Amino acid sequence: MSLLRTLKKLPIIHLMYKWLFILVGKLPVNNRLIIFESFLGKQYSCNPRAIYEYMEANHPEYEMLWSIDPRYVDAFKENNIPYIKRFSVGWLFKLARAGYWVSNSRMPVWIPKPKHTVYLQTWHGTPLKKLAFDLNEILMAGTDTEKYKKEFFIESRNWDYLISPNRYSTEIFKSAFKFEKEMIESGYPRNDILHNPRARELTVDLKKKYKLPSDKKVILYAPTWRDNQYHEVGKYSFDLQLNLKKMREVLDNEYVIVLRMHYLIAENFDLSDFAGFAYDFSLHGDIRELFLMSDLLITDYSSVFFDYANLRRPIIFFVYDIESYRDELRGFYFDLQEEAPGPLVQTTEEVIEEIKKYEQQSILPSSYEAFYQNYCYLEDGEATKRVVEKVFN
Repeated sequence: MSLLRTLKKLPIIHLMYKWLFILVGKLPVNNRLIIFESFLGKQYSCNPRAIYEYMEANHPEYEMLWSIDPRYVDAFKENNIPYIKRFSVGWLFKLARAGYWVSNSRMPVWIPKPKHTVYLQTWHGTPLKKLAFDLNEILMAGTDTEKYKKEFFIESRNWDYLISPNRYSTEIFKSAFKFEKEMIESGYPRNDILHNPRARELTVDLKKKYKLPSDKKVILYAPTWRDNQYHEVGKYSFDLQLNLKKMREVLDNEYVIVLRMHYLIAENFDLSDFAGFAYDFSLHGDIRELFLMSDLLITDYSSVFFDYANLRRPIIFFVYDIESYRDELRGFYFDLQEEAPGPLVQTTEEVIEEIKKYEQQSILPSSYEAFYQNYCYLEDGEATKRVVEKVFN
């Protein structure tokens, strides 16, 4: 299998795919076929999932398929989701003739988008970290600044629609992606579930489903990846700085902690020493379920805190490397210290201290409501409907 993946990366294979793709694209078009993809085919999640489920319930006249990485097929089988394996011959024939593509990340730059295809780019987060053309230097594995920006520019020319969760993101996306077509400022479809009237009921069901103790509160730890820490292209390492031993000593009676790493992080954490207290949900496809189950979020620079703010629950920013991340790796669009709804801390001891503070407070500080009004004001449970009505009419 690894040999096959290596062969697929060869430039000559890319060229052959490209020309075959162009030829197949001249065959009759299936205007009712939608191809969905989330995080490079690794997940059934995010905005594409929300749109897929809405379309399934309200527009059965469409044929829908998921483009998936074959290594992640189990999640799609378990959910009875129709799929086709990425880069297979069948995938090429379907993708080239489809009326619509819906993706939350970039498609391979060597795949030409047919003129008949409408490409809805949903993206996957309100940006704190600088993106694409707003970055001065790219430190990711397998690329350099010039190549990265060139490929991003080629890809973003293919987008016909781009979803924005708020006014703030709209302006950044225009600049960072050099996007000049139609922006849909709608809120994020993936966050509709957070405004579901049955959210509390769903939480109880989810904790039972995933065997989390019903009598304990759930802490969700969801950090982002570091551009300069990697094993190989597309596989990033992560040094767990949160001291689980100390957290268990203090919090074990009342809490459990769920770890959810970024999809690019390749680490497998051995949590056997923390059985019953710490759970690794990094391979869990849909982080929205983890949002609902959790009572408190610990994150760093990940865009998850914008989504989580919809729940109006406590957020702690564990930013032990903020100086190097902000000043050397990525840079921020705003001053996190000024805008963050929750406290910024740099040690496990401070994390524990803030959790204890939240236990004593019945009302969150006013900074949470101000943050909500700035970034979550469009999200009302109807974002998916707005997007579908705009794109699929």
